[in-house]
Amino acid sequence: MARFIEIHSAQFPQLPGEEQVWTNPGTVGQSLARYLQTALIGRGHRAAFVCCEDWGWWVELKDAPFSCGVCVYSQPDQEGPRNYVLSAGAPGPKVWSWRRLGWVNTGPWVDRLQTDLLAIVQADPAVEVVGVTVAFPW
Repeated sequence: MARFIEIHSAQFPQLPGEEQVWTNPGTVGQSLARYLQTALIGRGHRAAFVCCEDWGWWVELKDAPFSCGVCVYSQPDQEGPRNYVLSAGAPGPKVWSWRRLGWVNTGPWVDRLQTDLLAIVQADPAVEVVGVTVAFPW
């Protein structure tokens, strides 16, 4: 089951020019997305790229036989340390695969990704894990 990991940290500042990208006003997270990309590669994931979305930042993964990645959300317009939410971005519990001509259970990939995300942030003393929930925390 998909979970949301809420963290609090001053370690991921807004990067120069980030306010000009195509996200909702006050939404940041590029430095956190790049940090996660590097950390996920170190844990054996194929983290291909980072891009902005209107809701936040996306870390594209090429591990699974379906579109999958990490969603990085920030609370808008916070000064100083920020709250972020991380989640596995998968289309649902099952997805149709034309290549396999059948349904693919996304669970194993999502579970591994969420386990790795939690391990990454828990191992970093500059990051406080606020909570892990099944509902979006804000």
